[in-house]
Amino acid sequence: MIPLLAAGLVLGGCASPDDPAADGDATLGSTSDINPRDVAELRDGGNLRLAVTALPQNWNPLHTDADGSVSSVLRPTLPRAFVTDAAGALSVNTDYFTSVELTGEQPQRVTYTIAPNAVWSDGTPITWRDLAAQANALSGRDPRYLIKMTNGFDRVAKVERGADDKQAVLTFDKHYADWRGQFAGNTFLVPESVTATPEAFNDSQVDGIGLTAGPFLVQSVDRTQGRIVLGHNPRWWGTEPKLDTITFSVLTDDATMPALQNNEIDAISISSIDDMRTARATPGVAIRRAPGNSWTHLTFNGAPGSIFADPALRVAISKAIDRAGIANAVQNGLVQNPRPLGNHVYVEGQIGYRDNSLPFDPAAAAAELDALGWKLEGDVRVKDGRRLEFRDVMYNAQSWVQVAQIIQQNLAAVGAKMSIDTKTGAGYFTDVIKPGDFDVAHWVWSGDAFPLSSLPQVYAYNPDDLQGNYGRIGNQEINALIERALAELDPAKAIELANEVDRKLFEIGFSVPLVQSTGNVAVRAELANYGAPGLASYDYTRIGFLK
Repeated sequence: MIPLLAAGLVLGGCASPDDPAADGDATLGSTSDINPRDVAELRDGGNLRLAVTALPQNWNPLHTDADGSVSSVLRPTLPRAFVTDAAGALSVNTDYFTSVELTGEQPQRVTYTIAPNAVWSDGTPITWRDLAAQANALSGRDPRYLIKMTNGFDRVAKVERGADDKQAVLTFDKHYADWRGQFAGNTFLVPESVTATPEAFNDSQVDGIGLTAGPFLVQSVDRTQGRIVLGHNPRWWGTEPKLDTITFSVLTDDATMPALQNNEIDAISISSIDDMRTARATPGVAIRRAPGNSWTHLTFNGAPGSIFADPALRVAISKAIDRAGIANAVQNGLVQNPRPLGNHVYVEGQIGYRDNSLPFDPAAAAAELDALGWKLEGDVRVKDGRRLEFRDVMYNAQSWVQVAQIIQQNLAAVGAKMSIDTKTGAGYFTDVIKPGDFDVAHWVWSGDAFPLSSLPQVYAYNPDDLQGNYGRIGNQEINALIERALAELDPAKAIELANEVDRKLFEIGFSVPLVQSTGNVAVRAELANYGAPGLASYDYTRIGFLK
């Protein structure tokens, strides 16, 4: 999964504020809404203008400092092995690979055959060595590589040259259920020059991206203006893009709607009823709707010595949070039936989703706090001289503050005092979340069609290799369950094990899933093949403006 400050524009949405039932509740995986048009209807050229919350801290998308801004910018520039349709069905991305096949099960073996004309932006062929170097870097065997996630490469014993340099054969020493997602989904293939050494992996992409291999490449970065421009890759071998450029501008959350109204950007995600009304009243703007696969949550800091080191305290606090009330407050009028998300692994509508969440039960929460020795003294509980006071850290956006205020009121009712601590987008993950400078914190997780790959990244606990487990919470029982789920090649059995993991996460108060993205996206009405794709991946060569 990719951490985001706020829901990204790649996500969908549903329902209008005037009549939220008008479009019904579309199910994730059943629809996309991108204004699909034949490329013959599009004019040549044009600049697609999008917003990001901050410039990338590290342009290597595999590095632990890479957040959602990196992925948003790099999707048109780097290879992925599979593409998905609106139903989440996978097909090989033939721009880069002629085939990707499971060619053995004992041991598991996967063979990648690279497209003959696939090259990096300097003309260097993409070869098996690029896959081998990435597999080694993400294996976790060398801790000097500051990786975001292993993505199953810790289970790859070797990568060998196949029939020629354009074929790579991965042999696994342990089964890996989500093998199709190793160079797909939210993960990209990057060149060997980035992954060959820890120094290159960690430092070579800090100031900007190097070689890429997509229809677009990074043309310029203006750090003063906070602007990134993508232009055509002159060595691109596939279909020529209709757009000339894609421009990303750094904007605060409250600046995106005025920018859309002033025709300064072309698409923004809609997260409030006021923004929906404003967007609908803006000439030349359309609302695209297809449910999203991102979700908001509250993460606890369970590091030793922190106020939430005790799992029982985390569980009690979780039960005091009215998640249904939050869903209604932030999504009423945006969806037909606002409801909280009840799973850490799957989003609602995805195969495998079950509501395993803890109930909202403030009476039980209060009783559990009493039993733990947190006694009410005035308005706030105290234990061993320590008051039940803590900070809630979040990106400075109105929608986040609104959610935090509801939680603040919920917790005050059981004697817990929570303060709201807002941060800017720049350095939010690198300087605040990763070092653990929070008691509880909010951000958005953005998933993809390969949910099992995120289990070890986010929910396994290894104090020497945190990856995305920023709350530093977990245990060996959950680690073992994750291992079983990842090793299960039967999809139905893997789903059962993943839900068992999810139930254990609720039992230890890992985090509190709040709401799934409504995904409503406001876009220029003349923009085609872009908007709310649901689970589908974009074809950046087909995005453009109508004639």
